[in-house]
Amino acid sequence: MHQQCPPFQVGIVRGQGNTENFGSLVSLMLNIREDIANARSHDPAARSAFETWVVASGLHAVWAHRWHHWLWNHGFKFIARVGSQWTRFWTGIEIHPGASIGRRFFIDHGMGVVIGETAEIGDDVMMYHGVTLGGRSLEHGKRHPTIENNVTIGAGAKILGPITVGHNSAIGANAVVVKDVPADSQVVGIPGVARPRNGMVAVPGEAVDDSGRSWVDPAMFI
Repeated sequence: MHQQCPPFQVGIVRGQGNTENFGSLVSLMLNIREDIANARSHDPAARSAFETWVVASGLHAVWAHRWHHWLWNHGFKFIARVGSQWTRFWTGIEIHPGASIGRRFFIDHGMGVVIGETAEIGDDVMMYHGVTLGGRSLEHGKRHPTIENNVTIGAGAKILGPITVGHNSAIGANAVVVKDVPADSQVVGIPGVARPRNGMVAVPGEAVDDSGRSWVDPAMFI
């Protein structure tokens, strides 16, 4: 289960975030260890830290993105774009080097994930395969979603436009989200409909979070 996080602050991630501290090898190694531990806590198929380090394509994509994002922010935009394209070929995951991503971001399975240039992702976000954080216009400037802390995004979900998904929320599999999502919400359907998570009732035999509330979308964790 995700740990509780403080409310999302855009300034922490965008332009001042985790990737800005990667000037030293020590910082890089500490973040890799943290990522591996986080991935193992969310993936019951992960048998060891070494195996996760070698085979988890979602982690490989995130680690590569951190370097590409550093290059992007320091003026090496062409090199960053070339690197991100190689990572797309290698992992099946497309993350634009301009996207801002916080700590302990985990992409499970990963194939088909697309994250756009102006997307912002907070800490402790988990995402499954086939997710798109996309735009809805050809205008420059902010045009991709902001995902706050401690959000889970189910397989195949599409979150489109410069909207915000509030912290501690969950987006159901294959949902299409085009409007802001309040904090502590669950969103399912096309178009996505947000409902408060605090009104959910525990169902015997179903997965529950730390507060004892169960998921109502059976496809959340495809």
